[in-house]
Amino acid sequence: MDTKPQNHGDADDAALIGRKSDVLPGRFGEELTVTQAEFSRGGGHALPTRPLLLCLHGWGSNERDMAGIMRYLAPYNDYVSLRAPLVLAAEEDAAAGAYSWFHDAVPTGDDRDRDLYAAACAVDRWVEDMIPADRAVVPVGFSQGGALAVHLLRVRPERYRAAVAFSGFVGSGAVPGTAPADERLAELEVPVFFGYGRDDEVMPKYELFAATAWLEEHTWLTAKGYRGLDHAVSMDELTDVRQWMLLHDIASGVL
Repeated sequence: MDTKPQNHGDADDAALIGRKSDVLPGRFGEELTVTQAEFSRGGGHALPTRPLLLCLHGWGSNERDMAGIMRYLAPYNDYVSLRAPLVLAAEEDAAAGAYSWFHDAVPTGDDRDRDLYAAACAVDRWVEDMIPADRAVVPVGFSQGGALAVHLLRVRPERYRAAVAFSGFVGSGAVPGTAPADERLAELEVPVFFGYGRDDEVMPKYELFAATAWLEEHTWLTAKGYRGLDHAVSMDELTDVRQWMLLHDIASGVL
């Protein structure tokens, strides 16, 4: 079964649109659309029998950021790196610009639930339109992107082979309809790697621990905190993810 979420923005979804943001133009939970993507060699079709890695960057970054670590993380997999639709700084000359998936760097409460759902629906629609249905997809995200990688599982878990979240967070799901697949997800045991820095000065420890606890209850979780690491991704972390990917048959070849 591959149950699809309702189209975000339908009349019945009016309650999913929240208040105006004080940080970026627009409302929390408003419908978003992904329009920009950077594929690996061969347009993401060089190694079609292996899972496609779906890269999701963090606040103030762009699609080139996550694409840059793929040669360390999964050199034997195709990838596509998406640009978030909310603009912090437009692209100029050689710079790719700065973008956000949410209307705040780290939304809280109902704002978080609404923006997570809107962004996940936007990414899921892009996957539906652009990736063959028989191609396994593994979301890999950092910070905002890590939260989004997890939330894709809460929207349509059957579509995603596994997920990797670096320094991410989770929503409460308290706003009805924003995490429609939680019960199905808990039954599917989708593999998830959740890594974070123990010295993270952006995400409070209680956020990281709450995410770990939620994932432990809803997924087949591998979680690890890294000493001396702030809000970043380390080479040790990438090495651990590479081994985890091999264990779960996400990557192939001798690394």
